[in-house]
Amino acid sequence: MSKNKMAEELSEDEIIALSETDGWAPVGDLDGRRRFWQEAARNTIEGKRQRISISIPERDLARLKAKALEEGMPYQTLINSILHKYVS
Repeated sequence: MSKNKMAEELSEDEIIALSETDGWAPVGDLDGRRRFWQEAARNTIEGKRQRISISIPERDLARLKAKALEEGMPYQTLINSILHKYVS
């Protein structure tokens, strides 16, 4: 394997082999890269939020609240999860 081979060009097996044989060495500012990817992950997870107001039948809301209680989460979180799954 060429020493100039970029990480994007390596197969998963090659990456595992490198990590197990101490052939893998971080390059550049590791702390800076870590901060960059942590921030990217945080932005992806948190994202920008916007409040909305919806009217739904009381019966449906009661069922959502009961289901959220079963799942151990706030009902708004359950609604957000359902909407996210639907649009993804």
